[in-house]
Amino acid sequence: MPINTRTKILATLGPASNTEEKISELIDAGADGFRLNFSHGTHEEHKATFDLVRKVSKAKNKHITLVADLQGPKLRIGKFKDGKVLLQKGQKFTFDMDKELGDETRVTLPHKEIFEALNVGDTLLVNDGNIILKVLKCGKESAETEVVVGGYISGHKGVNLPNSSLNISPLTKKDLQDLDFALKTGFDCICLSFVQRASDVEEARKIIGKKAWIIAKLEKPQVLDELDDVIKASDMVMVARGDLGVECPIVTVPVLQKRIEERCRALCKPVIVATQMLESMISAPIPTRAEVSDVATAVYDGSDVVMLSGETAAGNYPVETVNTMRGVIEQVEQDPRYIESVNRFVEKANCCCEEDAITHAANVVVDSMKNVACIATFSVSGATTLSMAQERPCLPIMSINPSEEIARRMNLVWGVRAFIDKKVFESFDNIDKVSTGFAKVSGLAKKGEHIVITAGYPFGKVGSTNVLHIVKV
Repeated sequence: MPINTRTKILATLGPASNTEEKISELIDAGADGFRLNFSHGTHEEHKATFDLVRKVSKAKNKHITLVADLQGPKLRIGKFKDGKVLLQKGQKFTFDMDKELGDETRVTLPHKEIFEALNVGDTLLVNDGNIILKVLKCGKESAETEVVVGGYISGHKGVNLPNSSLNISPLTKKDLQDLDFALKTGFDCICLSFVQRASDVEEARKIIGKKAWIIAKLEKPQVLDELDDVIKASDMVMVARGDLGVECPIVTVPVLQKRIEERCRALCKPVIVATQMLESMISAPIPTRAEVSDVATAVYDGSDVVMLSGETAAGNYPVETVNTMRGVIEQVEQDPRYIESVNRFVEKANCCCEEDAITHAANVVVDSMKNVACIATFSVSGATTLSMAQERPCLPIMSINPSEEIARRMNLVWGVRAFIDKKVFESFDNIDKVSTGFAKVSGLAKKGEHIVITAGYPFGKVGSTNVLHIVKV
């Protein structure tokens, strides 16, 4: 069995991995959570996979997280008479609302919102940025462009607008149906695609409430204008490097990744790094050296989660891929300089509230006191645990929660091992017994060692972390 790493692994399930046997093997290999991509599959198929994960998780006594990734708005061109056309550099090409099949001069773009947002000089990207066009003229239902980078273009290819902020909801009719299904089924987290502004997250929050965590996928450059507000509005953030690398100059993606990670850390929100982490393992049993370094960089930067997409959903080596990713994480986290690296860009503590002060003090105690084995956080909502994880301590964090729902969310947080005890939250008197009990059973502490405890008194009041306590096992 793998050791419990601080950095968590989120694996996408699909045709290559959505059987009971493969799910079991992926969990044994080190997967902490599973993502189901709602761009593919039916509700019936997703429900069957959901039930399998819950069944296997229960059998293994694991709090495995399940994430529903909504498709979001997909902006695509129409079809061509001959299937595809060749666009030459320098030629004029028109996008319009006409339903006629396209040719070498024009094609349908059935999205009024795009024409409303376009300005002369803006860039249009088609087919993941392989075709680049510059806007020469634009109206309410058409835009004349000049081909900057040409090539073959076929129907239904995606369109990206790196210079434009679209007045479009991140929740389509399909997304609303998928969201209703996901909430009724009991998914732990909802990935919100195409987030451009904080109001997009707030729109989803009105529907989701506290039924699940909202993971904001950052894939549009416009979101950087409201980055802090978007992070604050979300429960978790995903650096969606695929579309981000299409809409932004690809050489800027590593810088943006670090910027987003640092802001998430400062604002106490977990962060996922996603897309092409071990892409070559879709068809090969061994990754490239560059991919291994990419995963290692995300771990050294203190990311909460590293994610696998096609590698585990449709690849030939899903279990081997998770094993490889876990191996990279283990190697980095065993580096004596790991914790120093994770904390290298963090400013000195600026405790603005009681919760910050208690959490920071707990980490100071851990660093200065000998024979401390782990940290225990008692948290009804998960806030106390998140605050402690933000400190990136050198010891494991036990998150003791009253419900399975909170435990599964905490399972995707850096350094956290989640445990459930409903009765302890009825009285503050039993926190010593419960924390030492979990620590001994899980092997996190042995007799004679100490546990540093943080909690909020009275229990149940969110954001009231005000207790720092030390107990000897």
